[in-house]
Amino acid sequence: MSAPLRLGIAGLGTVGIGVLRIIRQHASLLAERTGRDILITAVSAREKSKDRGLPLDRYDWEEDPVALATRDDVDVFVELIGGDEGPAKDAVEAALAAGKDVVTANKALLAIHGQALAKAAEGAGRALRYEAAVAGGIPVIKALSEGLAGNEITRVMGVMNGSCNYILTRMESAGLSYEEVFAEADGLGYLEADPQLDVGGIDAAHKLAILSSLAFGTVVDFSGITLEGIDRVSIEDIHAAADMGYKIKLLGVAQKTGRGLEQRMQPCLVPDSSPLGQLDGGTNMVVLEGDAVGQIVLRGPGAGEGPTASAVMADVCDIARGLRGPVFGKPAATLASVPRAHADLPAPYYLRMTLEDKPGALAKIASVLGDAGISIDRMRQYGHADTTAPVLIVTHKTTPDALTRALAAMEATRVLSGPAVALRIEAV
Repeated sequence: MSAPLRLGIAGLGTVGIGVLRIIRQHASLLAERTGRDILITAVSAREKSKDRGLPLDRYDWEEDPVALATRDDVDVFVELIGGDEGPAKDAVEAALAAGKDVVTANKALLAIHGQALAKAAEGAGRALRYEAAVAGGIPVIKALSEGLAGNEITRVMGVMNGSCNYILTRMESAGLSYEEVFAEADGLGYLEADPQLDVGGIDAAHKLAILSSLAFGTVVDFSGITLEGIDRVSIEDIHAAADMGYKIKLLGVAQKTGRGLEQRMQPCLVPDSSPLGQLDGGTNMVVLEGDAVGQIVLRGPGAGEGPTASAVMADVCDIARGLRGPVFGKPAATLASVPRAHADLPAPYYLRMTLEDKPGALAKIASVLGDAGISIDRMRQYGHADTTAPVLIVTHKTTPDALTRALAAMEATRVLSGPAVALRIEAV
């Protein structure tokens, strides 16, 4: 058997403790599968005295994660601190400079600094692996980099934030408002310390940026993602979408077109009979489309101690086996810088608006859509209030530019009681 693989683990939160549990419980199994023992040499966290449910006395303790990352008796630095700056970034850079392999679950770090870190890792001949950074326990990084290596990827899409999916499905099942379910999710500890990372789509967009680079061979470009959170989705939208055979999901979509790389994270309607439409609770789903394989669907837990620690250990095991390769599927120096493309492909849209209850109001809206070249597929009018009338429209396929012009023209008609809501309907 080869020499043991020695780990230094920085960050002993939920995931870090999960990694410790796996190594303790499955030491023999890991050795059988990799051909060497996997050991923990030292650990680091903010509070040494905190009760984490596991004794830590068998490991050396380092106050400074950078010191941990550069220890002579650490072969692999496991970064589970989080954040795109500060100790996490400093320690990962120090580990690579010291000739260590790195495993991280830090999607923000990779989404912002992935290109520079990939160059540093490849220049040092070291591994930088990050299965746990995207979709928790779903092995989507390995699927793209290995299982689908013979494909030209045509589209990546998915539900990549379990907290948002929980909120949207809970709104539907319980008939609660966004504000009510947000408070419930926050109370249950489902949201980040800064909830905007979840409900604003930022967390999911970090993951999409990583998948885009890996799928299309492009430089990681988080700032190029069109981003919209779920805070504008109302219970009325949830009910109306269901009434018309759709579910609302915070959906990430990336595809490379002749115009460049299109990346967007936004609430969309999907058919309720589709795999994405049937996804409930905090589960994640990633849909990958390739020219040879067609479409594959990966579904599983997107967070939590066990699933995320499982993904961390998959990377550790690959390093123990001696498996290495470019960080984003091809050498970092060859990753393409491509133009940012906005969604120009035609799609149907869901429109919800409240009209002033006056003669000719609906006719004016229909005329505006017609003038913009947008035809109506379905229209429903729900119960009147005293002075207003809710109206729902599903359009035939139209371009985002045409829709933007139509929405601006609707405002000018002065028959709207408040702004219209427009959500793209995604083909899946």
